[in-house]
Amino acid sequence: MKMREIRTVCYDAELKIEAYRFQGIMQKFPNHFHAYYVIGFIEDGSRYLSCKNKAYTVESGDLVLLNPGDTHMCEQIEGKALDYCCINIQPEIMSKVVYEITGKNYLPQFTTQVVFHSELVVLLRELHLMIMQEEQDYKKEELYFFIIEQLIGEYPDAEMSISKFEYSTEVLAICAFLEKNYMKNIKLDDLSSLTGLTKYHLLRSFTKQKGISPYSYLETIRIENAKKLLEQGILPIEVADQTGFSDQSHFSNFFKKFIGLTPKQYMNIFKG
Repeated sequence: MKMREIRTVCYDAELKIEAYRFQGIMQKFPNHFHAYYVIGFIEDGSRYLSCKNKAYTVESGDLVLLNPGDTHMCEQIEGKALDYCCINIQPEIMSKVVYEITGKNYLPQFTTQVVFHSELVVLLRELHLMIMQEEQDYKKEELYFFIIEQLIGEYPDAEMSISKFEYSTEVLAICAFLEKNYMKNIKLDDLSSLTGLTKYHLLRSFTKQKGISPYSYLETIRIENAKKLLEQGILPIEVADQTGFSDQSHFSNFFKKFIGLTPKQYMNIFKG
């Protein structure tokens, strides 16, 4: 008997963060990244996770920490389903919380992506449940601040770690070009002409430095911009056209592959 997948997402207007709960998930998520922080935990089951060229097997009680831009993929183990919860925090929201806690203006850079059997999971589970139940008690905000304080306390060199890796001029130029022209029909020839690199060298250099291919980078940029439009209540068919997808069906398939929800399901989170 096939287990039913249940995907629940709630937006907390007070904290300005998203909370996801995926139950009975079998879906494989391809290599991609997010423009926001993901702080999650495995509720039940296990999952193979690859992040920044490191492989992990995450299980119940493990904490997952993803920075904006961290390339990662995950898939089921031995055909078994997964129950997973997370909160998503936009960089501008994270910077405000960090400033309130530390008095410093910076974005943390988590140097560990998986914390096995983390004690913080108990608190994160409680915060997640309060968001899902749309509770207004101030304990929710108190938990939120305490969790972020504990996390950034584990990474005192966070300010230093942001600029540890410098990308080549060509890779930076490709990223800037894709971020500016994602709504257009972009070809590999365009990127080759832009950088003066051969197609093969361009693909190899970009993938090695960013941990993701140029086309996968473009896909992610399109999805992140699509999310912003959907949050404004713009219909999926219009969003598909504005973000470079060939049609709504193509857009919907890609969106669910990366986000785990259909565009319409995601748009409905922000209604009202």
